[in-house]
Amino acid sequence: METWDPGASGLLRLPSGRLVRGRGLRRPLPPGLEPEFGLYLLGRRPPAVGWDSRWLRWPDFGLPLDRTDAVDALHETWARAAGQRVEVACGGGRGRTGTALACLTVLDGLAAEEAVAYVRERYDPRAVETPWQRRFVRRFPPR
Repeated sequence: METWDPGASGLLRLPSGRLVRGRGLRRPLPPGLEPEFGLYLLGRRPPAVGWDSRWLRWPDFGLPLDRTDAVDALHETWARAAGQRVEVACGGGRGRTGTALACLTVLDGLAAEEAVAYVRERYDPRAVETPWQRRFVRRFPPR
C-alpha cells in the first residue's frame, strides 16, 4: 500500500499521524493517487467511484440523518485510515467534511472540545460551519 503524499492538498494529519484527505466533490478529483476508501456526506446518493466507499445521508449545513449510522461510518473511516488512503468529502468540503474530520480527531484521542480548532488550524479555517455541527463534534462519543 502506498500512502498519501504528505504534501498533497486537503490532507489532515490526525494526532496519531494517520492521514485523511478532505475535499469538495464539486471540484475535480485531485491529481495523484486515488483513495482506497471514501466516506461521502451528501443529501442524496453520490455517483459510483472506482474504490470502496460509503454514503452517509447528511444534508448540506445539517447533521447526519441517522446518528447511529454516522458513528458507525466514522469508526469505519478512522479504522481504515490506519492502513489505507481514505478521503472524506461533501459538496464543498468544509461544513460536513470538517465536522466528520473533527469527529475523526476525537476517535484518534483528541478531546472533543479541541477538535474543531484542530481541524480549522490544520485543514480549513472555515471547517465545521454551523453551531449544530460544532455541538455534534462536542458530543461525539470517543473510542
